[in-house]
Amino acid sequence: MAPDRRRMIVEAATKSFSLFGYKATTMDQVAKLANVGKGTIYTFFKNKEELFEEIISSLVKEMIAEADSVINPELPFTENVHRALYRLLEFRSRHQLMIKLVQEEAEMGTLAVSEMLQHVEDEIIGYLKDKIETAIAKGAIPAVNPEITSFLLLKMYIALVSDWEKNHDPLSSEQIAEIMKVFLLKGLPRGK
Repeated sequence: MAPDRRRMIVEAATKSFSLFGYKATTMDQVAKLANVGKGTIYTFFKNKEELFEEIISSLVKEMIAEADSVINPELPFTENVHRALYRLLEFRSRHQLMIKLVQEEAEMGTLAVSEMLQHVEDEIIGYLKDKIETAIAKGAIPAVNPEITSFLLLKMYIALVSDWEKNHDPLSSEQIAEIMKVFLLKGLPRGK
């Protein structure tokens, strides 16, 4: 019975954070949504922060599983990076909790939300770093600083997918993959 209550609490908190944001969510709301007493929540979680961390940790695992699901060892490294990043950003843009957290950070600058979004970004960078280290070891890409390259891949991808589209026609998946390949793996072409 206890694991079922814990699951109900996590689901209710996820719903509350998704609807109202982190700052506006209270343990009373979570208790009402989970149909449990507020004291029951505290048998599983010390406070709202710990409950939030549990939810974000599960979210990150889900995101990584999504990225792994599109990796194909038969494809070139650049194509797999593109596919994984695309899946991660697609997940982020359709998952209501992530949308609400990004909105709350932009509008209110809630510290706990900023820290959790940074945690999500750090996990994505760590995931990419592992993939880059593997690709370097296999000789699929030149030796580079895996952490800096991971950071640049993520930031470049976000810029090409969302920032570019604010003032330009969207780029195709093929265009994004080619741009990333040129700038990060081949380097800028030399002029004559």
